[in-house]
Amino acid sequence: MTGIIPSQTLREMIARGEISGTPEITEPQIQPASIDLRLGTVAYRVRASFLAGGGRAVSDRLQEFTMHQIDLTDGAVLEKGCVYVVPLMERLALPEGVQATANAKSSTGRLDLLTRCIVDGGTEFDRIPAGYTGPLYAEICPRSFSVLVRPGMRLNQIRFRAGEAALDDDALRALHARVPLVDGAPHIDEGLGFSVDLRPGAENVVGYRAKPHTGVVDLDLINHYDPSEFWDRVRTREERIILDPGAFYILVSREAVTIPPDHAAEMAPYVAMVGEFRVHYAGFFDPGFGHAASGGAGSRGVLEVRCHEAPFVLEHGQIVGRLVYERMAEVPETLYGAGISSNYQGQGLKLAKHFRGS
Repeated sequence: MTGIIPSQTLREMIARGEISGTPEITEPQIQPASIDLRLGTVAYRVRASFLAGGGRAVSDRLQEFTMHQIDLTDGAVLEKGCVYVVPLMERLALPEGVQATANAKSSTGRLDLLTRCIVDGGTEFDRIPAGYTGPLYAEICPRSFSVLVRPGMRLNQIRFRAGEAALDDDALRALHARVPLVDGAPHIDEGLGFSVDLRPGAENVVGYRAKPHTGVVDLDLINHYDPSEFWDRVRTREERIILDPGAFYILVSREAVTIPPDHAAEMAPYVAMVGEFRVHYAGFFDPGFGHAASGGAGSRGVLEVRCHEAPFVLEHGQIVGRLVYERMAEVPETLYGAGISSNYQGQGLKLAKHFRGS
């Protein structure tokens, strides 16, 4: 088996104990090409973000960096600007040849909730080496809003691959010729490039910018919050905006994207030389995203954008990121948007599901 491991094989891995949880992993956690990870019962407020490093356990590093411990059993607020480490309910005993990649879920990224996976001996965030056996931890840093969390909440997800799954540019062109991946001519260069849509919409709105001082977001409350209490609308008549350093924006891609059922994709940031900003915290696109067989006709990608050191002019049609397509080992039993709870199929400019009208 070579490629991204689909849902039916993930169930087999769970049955073999290669992926396990306490309590046991539930069916709603299993997505077409990934598994949602659950927060445990305690959070550690740490002085700084860290990686375990070769030969070191995360639990040992926590003894070095923990400031205090927070019981999540009845819910607790993780405060904006602070760094926390939360042991997850899942652990791995991967066979040799199977590696994993974690990433924030879409709604997590749209809240500017930086969530990364760390593991024992890890030297990279969100990358779990082949054959890893041990616990999983989430590093959580709320950037724009303080959040109320509880045990069992699913902020990030993990995808497993066997062998080399990524398509090179020639294979990507061949795939586009078979199944159009974007509406229009593709920009293929180390992946499928995508650009930002800054054409003025209703009331000249092109996006949203997080307000600097807001209340707490309870992550269990769906379609609950008034967007105007947390977001300012970004307007333009010139098909360009100026990004402010430190500000967080929700924008949308110009392209409508399709992920065929036999592929998955991961959003990667564009090269740093194109501007002082980062795009997209949540990077998994499941098989069937935007695909006609899954109830879609191409879906635009929501862009989570944070500007860095200097103000930066972002213009309509500017390429800001790329999608790396990967082969599935098999087509998943269930596709994104087809009979499962898929919040963002057929999306346009859209805030996280916690806000009314989103």
